[in-house]
Amino acid sequence: MKNIPSVDLSNFLSEDQSKKEAFIQNIGQAYEDIGFVALKGHFLSDELTNNLYKEIKAFFDLPEDVKKKYEIEGLAGQRGYTSFGKESAKGKKEGDLKEFWHFGQEVVNGEILSEEYPKNIKVDELPQFNNTGMKAYRQLEKTAIYVLRALALYIGLEENYFDDYVTNGNSILRPIHYPPIIDKPKGAVRAAEHGDINLITLLMGASASGLEVKSKQGEWVPVTALPEQLVINVGDMLQRLTNNKLRSTIHRVVNPPKKDWGSSRYSIPFFTHPKSNMSLNCLPECIDKQHPKQYDDITAGEYLNERLIELGLLKK
Repeated sequence: MKNIPSVDLSNFLSEDQSKKEAFIQNIGQAYEDIGFVALKGHFLSDELTNNLYKEIKAFFDLPEDVKKKYEIEGLAGQRGYTSFGKESAKGKKEGDLKEFWHFGQEVVNGEILSEEYPKNIKVDELPQFNNTGMKAYRQLEKTAIYVLRALALYIGLEENYFDDYVTNGNSILRPIHYPPIIDKPKGAVRAAEHGDINLITLLMGASASGLEVKSKQGEWVPVTALPEQLVINVGDMLQRLTNNKLRSTIHRVVNPPKKDWGSSRYSIPFFTHPKSNMSLNCLPECIDKQHPKQYDDITAGEYLNERLIELGLLKK
């Protein structure tokens, strides 16, 4: 495997049934084999992408004491700012070499969920920051819903199976800053090897290389994608739901060569989470004699809490 497979969402949206079916099979097979694809034809414009990068760079350039104003105790990092080194991968003592921001769901249609989710934190110093972030959030959420529709059909479910779970779901848009490396890291990397918690992750093009995925053969393979593509991978929730049919691939962000230590890296993943009451019980369509049930029953909310505790973001 030299690279991750590429797919075009416009084929799924096409009136041509053969193109739609080919997309379903291609993305489904890719997620069985490696768990990652590069997707073009999505709903996020270049202009919006550029505007968001401009805003997040401006935020991370703010003085440390200003950024710290937006690090809110008691939210388990689910909204606002999380400072450098706070998050560590499951099983790792060292904190990742990153700081980040979280935009969360803003519920439409007045659902009771608006009381369940924390409110987004407004950045006073940057008047366009929140508006730009939420515009990107909506376009990535829309893209995620269509990708999940294709996967529902691949699994053998009704096409709109995921729609109601993801609409007004607990998704997170996370702009990340990996600052320049000053001293030789002691066992720490920009993001240690991990699997994502959620259903699927949509990654806007990072500003520097470093993302690697672990192949079935145990080799680390650099992920490359064109600027207009989103890198989309399966998360642990979807792997669990499909009883390991679709793969949540371990990945990491490695430190750059020493000559590039002086450069920042920016990355913006969108973590597609369902509503907390969604069942992650293994689907009957994914269980048979050759593939017995691998996981205990659990809801998305229960599973998320377990993982936030493991990451050190939520206390028991």
